[in-house]
Amino acid sequence: QVQLVESGGGLVQAGGSLRLSCAASGRTFSTYAMGWFRQAPGKERQFVAGINWSGGSTIYSDAVKGRVTISRDNAKNTVSLQMNSLKPEDTAIYYCAARSSFDVSIRLYHYDYWGQGTQVTVSS
Repeated sequence: QVQLVESGGGLVQAGGSLRLSCAASGRTFSTYAMGWFRQAPGKERQFVAGINWSGGSTIYSDAVKGRVTISRDNAKNTVSLQMNSLKPEDTAIYYCAARSSFDVSIRLYHYDYWGQGTQVTVSS
């Protein structure tokens, strides 16, 4: 059982940066792979970045490679998403998700727990 709460969203200008955070509760957090997804208005929810249980393996979508870094601190039960060089097309609600597996996945349906999301808006 995991509860997730995202924070750090806001309004930024194109080219700017944001750092999103996900605070998790649950004693088994360190055994779960984690992911970030995003959903723009009228669009499907899409994978952004994922990280395995230990933080030793990460995966990024082609849309954000080179601009985004996912990390985790199991001692603090947190997962972060550092976003740089933001573009208007990055505008979306960003969701933190947890998977009951050690291995990272890009598939939305592989994740068991979801936060409520945090809004990121990038102006041109």
